[in-house]
Amino acid sequence: MTQQGVRWTADQVLALAPDAASRGAGSRLGVAAPWSEAGSSGEGVVWGLCRGSGGRPYRTAVDIAGASGPGYRCDCPSRKFPCKHAIGLLLLWADAADAVPVAEAPDWVDRWIAGRRERAEGKRTESTAGAAAGPGDQVAARRRAEQRAERITAGATELEQRLADLLRGGLAGAEQGGYELWEETAARMVDAQASGLAARVRDLGGIPSSGVGWPVRLLEECALLHLLDQAWLRRHRLPEGLAATVRSRVGLPASADGPPVRDRWLVLAQHDTGDGRLTTRRIWLYGAETERTALLLSYGAAGRAPELTLPVGSALEAEVSTYPGAGRQRVALREQFTPPRPADLRPQGGTTARAAVRYGEALRDDPWLDAVPVTLDRVVPVPDGDRWQLADAEGDTALPLSAPAGSRLWRLVALSGGAPVRVFGEFGHRGFTPLTAWPTGPGPAVPLC
Repeated sequence: MTQQGVRWTADQVLALAPDAASRGAGSRLGVAAPWSEAGSSGEGVVWGLCRGSGGRPYRTAVDIAGASGPGYRCDCPSRKFPCKHAIGLLLLWADAADAVPVAEAPDWVDRWIAGRRERAEGKRTESTAGAAAGPGDQVAARRRAEQRAERITAGATELEQRLADLLRGGLAGAEQGGYELWEETAARMVDAQASGLAARVRDLGGIPSSGVGWPVRLLEECALLHLLDQAWLRRHRLPEGLAATVRSRVGLPASADGPPVRDRWLVLAQHDTGDGRLTTRRIWLYGAETERTALLLSYGAAGRAPELTLPVGSALEAEVSTYPGAGRQRVALREQFTPPRPADLRPQGGTTARAAVRYGEALRDDPWLDAVPVTLDRVVPVPDGDRWQLADAEGDTALPLSAPAGSRLWRLVALSGGAPVRVFGEFGHRGFTPLTAWPTGPGPAVPLC
C-alpha cells in the first residue's frame, strides 16, 4: 500500500501490532475474510466491515497516526488487542491497494477518531492543570511526597539490616533459607512504596538457584543494593542528576519535564520483557537531526501486550520530552506530527572499543545501569569457544554476545554471512544483546527479536 509516496510492506504493517508474529495465521485469516466498505483516509486511518462466521458484520478501524500511538477498534468479542480483524485489515491495506481506496470516512469512524483526539487532548489538559495547581494543592502534594519518602527511608533502613544479617551469617544461608525469605523482604519494600527496591530484592531470591558461581553473583548484587540504599539515605548530598537517578531506581515516579525535542525519529528496536506481573515494552528511537538515542517505555498488565507499538525501521516526525536522571535517555512521546513510515535512515555506528568506553562512562553516572544502547558498525559475528562475539572487521577487538542469544543470533549470522554488518543493541556487564541489524549494502532494517 502506498501512502504519500511511501510503500508499506506486510512485515512493516505486522510490526504495528503486538504479538503479530505469533498470530500470523489468524491475521491472514482476517485478510481472507469478506470485507466490504473498506477505505482509507490517506492519513493513516483505515476502516472496513468484516462479516464474521455468524454472519454479523464487525466494524473495524485502525488509526495509525494517533498522537498517542496506533489505535484499534473492532466490534468483535475477541480479547486479543488488536484482534485478527484489525491486523487483517492492515494486511489487506498493504497487500491490495484497490481493496482499500482513499475515501471519506463514515460517521462511526469519524466519531471514534474524534473521541481519541478528545481523550488525548484531555490528558494534555490534565497535565497542564497539574502544573498550574494552586498553592493549597502544591502543599498537599509536597506533604504526600514527604510521607512517602519517610516510608522509603524506613524500608531502606530495614533492608540494610537484612543485608547485614545475610553477610554476617554467610552466603550459604541464602541457599538454605529459600526464596520465601526474600519474597517476604520484597513485600516489606512494597509496603514501604519502594517498588524499585522490591524488584531488586526479588532478583536476589533467584540467584542461589542460578547455577555455578552464584555466590559471586549474589555478593555483587548485594553490593549494588547496599549502594542504592546508602545513596537514598544520603540523597541530599548527591548532585541533582544522580539524586534523580536514585529516586527513579528506588521506585519514585517522575514526570517527563525536560524541554520538548522535535525530530525525525527512527525506530531502532522494539522488544518486550515480563516478570509475570507486568509486561514492559522497550522502544529505542534515534533522532536524525539530534543524533541522540531515546527510550520509550510502555507497560501492559500480565497477559496483555502494551498498547504503544511502532514498527522497526520506520520513522516518524514527533516531539518527545525527557525524564530526569543521569543520561536522560528515557522520554515520553508527546505530539506525533506524522504516522510512522518506512525509512532508509540508519543510525551512526562506532567500534567495539568505543562501546566499552561508553558503558564505563555511563556507570559513573548510574552505577545500577545494566546496559547502554550501542550501534556497532562493520562488525562480524564469530564463534568464540561455546559462545559468540561481534568482532571489528578492521580491528582486533570484539564484544561477547549475551548468553543465551537464541534465535536472534542465527538471524544475525544469516544476515551477515561472514560479511560486516551494522548492529544496534544493548551492551552491558552481561555482554552485547543484538536487537536490529542492517546489511553492508542497501536493505531494510532486520529486527532480531
